[in-house]
Formats: sequence, structure tokens, C-alpha cells
Amino acid sequence: MDEPIPVSREVDHGVAKLMPDVDRDRAWLLTVDGAPQSYVDLDEPTHLEFEYARRLGHVLDVVAEPGLPLDVVHLGGGALTLPRYVAVTRPGSRQDVVEADRGLLELVTEHLPLPDGSGVTVHGADARAWLEAAPDGSADVIVADVFGGSRVPAHLTSLAYAREAARVLRADGVYLANLADAAPFAFLRAQLATFGAVFQELALIAEPAVLRGRRFGNAVLVASQQPVDTAALVRLVASDAFPARLEHGLAVRKFIGSARPVEDENAVPSPEPPDGAFGIG
Repeated sequence: MDEPIPVSREVDHGVAKLMPDVDRDRAWLLTVDGAPQSYVDLDEPTHLEFEYARRLGHVLDVVAEPGLPLDVVHLGGGALTLPRYVAVTRPGSRQDVVEADRGLLELVTEHLPLPDGSGVTVHGADARAWLEAAPDGSADVIVADVFGGSRVPAHLTSLAYAREAARVLRADGVYLANLADAAPFAFLRAQLATFGAVFQELALIAEPAVLRGRRFGNAVLVASQQPVDTAALVRLVASDAFPARLEHGLAVRKFIGSARPVEDENAVPSPEPPDGAFGIG
């Protein structure tokens, strides 16, 4: 059997590379302009290599009864890691993946094809524009993992965008976002204030060192109108190889402090990560 070889291609927003993992057969790392974007194991799609992806996976595990199919919208495609995860852990789910970089989508679906009957439909479109056209109450979960290079685009950070997400979600739906920041957390606090103005319940998952302001890192935002099973999530994120902490309720409100919701006219991208961080956990 031939050894897998790296693939490099100019895509719409940079140079994408697919690099095989020497330690795992049929596992690949996707980078764009050198920034790690996704890791996927085609033989074991439930293996989530990046810490932030595992935390998103934990939330997807607890938002409904185990194995129950869900309607999931993924904003940001990458190597389709989480859609593959949901297809295995919640068979029969209907999933839409929205990725603005059509060249990247073509590369991934060509070299890392989805299995037949995955229930995943990919769309080459801007995340917010696609969301604005989606029907009311059509999704159980929205997962936002959109990075233009290493930064969350500004138009996916505003109050108007958060309202669109809430409109598309069902009454018991859950919005998840992978965000990245460092102390003094101006971006992260503003994001919590923005989604807190639209959703009744907020939670934040991150490594303690990130929350204490010791380093730049990822934080998973969980927003919903109904409470999620925070007790189960606390156990899951604490048991990871790199344990995380879940904050909710009063702790999140205190973290927000005086931050205000973000309007479209003053929205900014997430901060540029320091060298070597690349916005992954």
C-alpha cells in the first residue's frame, strides 16, 4: 500500500495543505497558510485531536439523548471533523456545512471524502448570508468555527448575527462557537455580552490557564434559551488530557463585567494570535 503523501493547493483564501499523520493510518492535519485548521482520522471519526474540538464534541454529546439524530448547521467547514463525528455518534442526523472557501471545500471533499449516507450537505457560501436565508426554527444546533486565517471575521460577532442564529435555532436549540482571545479578554467579554443579550443561558469552556489570563487560547461559547446539562459537561471537560473549566451563571456575568453587545458598525475580528498559537487549543 502506498504511503500517503502531503497535498498542497492554492485555495480561495491562502495555501491549504493536507499532511498525513505518521502515527495514525488515514489521519490528516489541514493547515491554511501554516495555521492548523482541522485534524481528521478517516478510520476513527470520533477521534478529536484538538482540545477545542473535543470540547465542542462534549457539548454535542449532551445537548440531547445519546444517539438521537439532530439537525446541525456547521458554520466553517475545515476538514469536516465535527460533521463526521456527529454522523457516527448521532446516525441519521441532517447536517449542513457552510464554508466560504469553495477551493478548500473541493480539496477536502476530493481527498478526504465523506462516507456514503453521511447525511452531510456542504455549501460554498458566506456563513452569515447562508444563515440569513435559512428557515426559522430549522436547526437543533449551530456550531460556529469560522476563522479567516486565524481570526473570527467581524460580521460573525455582532448582535444582528446572534439574532439570526437564535431565529434559526429551535426553542431548545444550542449555539456553539470556537473563539480565541487573551487577557484582558475585550473580544471574549464582548461576545458573551452580545450572545447574552439574545440567549437566556450562557456557558464558557476553556483551560484554567486561559481563563486566568496566562496565555492566548481557545474558549467555547455555549448559548441557549433552555439550560444545558452543565453538570455532565463539567465532568466531561475536566476528564480530558488537558482539563478545562466550565463557567456559567453568575461567574459568566461577572466575567462579562461592563462589556457591551457588539453592533455591526463597531464589530471587529477576533485578535491576531501570537506566533505559534494559531488559534487552536
